[in-house]
Amino acid sequence: MRALIAGLLLASGLGGVAAAQTGPVTTGPLGDLCASSDAAAVAYCRGFLIGAGQYHEAITARGGLAPMFCLGEAMPTVEQAQAAFVTWARANPQYAGDRAIDGVMRWATVAYPCPTAAATQPAPRRTVR
Repeated sequence: MRALIAGLLLASGLGGVAAAQTGPVTTGPLGDLCASSDAAAVAYCRGFLIGAGQYHEAITARGGLAPMFCLGEAMPTVEQAQAAFVTWARANPQYAGDRAIDGVMRWATVAYPCPTAAATQPAPRRTVR
C-alpha cells in the first residue's frame, strides 16, 4: 500500500513531498501543500481535508462518538476550509511535526467548536463537500 501511495505521489508531481517524509504526512507539509499554487498539491490537500471530514462525520453519526468539531448550518466550502487550515498551520508551527490528521482535527476543533450541549450528543448526519 505504501508503495502504491508513493507511486501516485510521484506520478502527480508530489514526489518531492513524499521523499521528504520518512513516516506519515505531518501537519507542516500538509499546510504547505494546501498553500501551494500547484494543482496536484491542492488536490492532495483538499482530498485530505474532505476525507478527514467525512471520516469524522461517519464516526460521529447517531450512536457514534461525540463530535470533535461541529460545522453547523453554514458549512464552509472546501476552499474556505483549505484557506483556514493554511492560516492556522502557519500560526501554529509547534504542531508542524504532528501527524497531519492530528493537526487537521486540532484546527477543526478550534475553527468549528461544538456548543456545549452538542458535544455530548452525536452530530446529525451531514454531507461534507
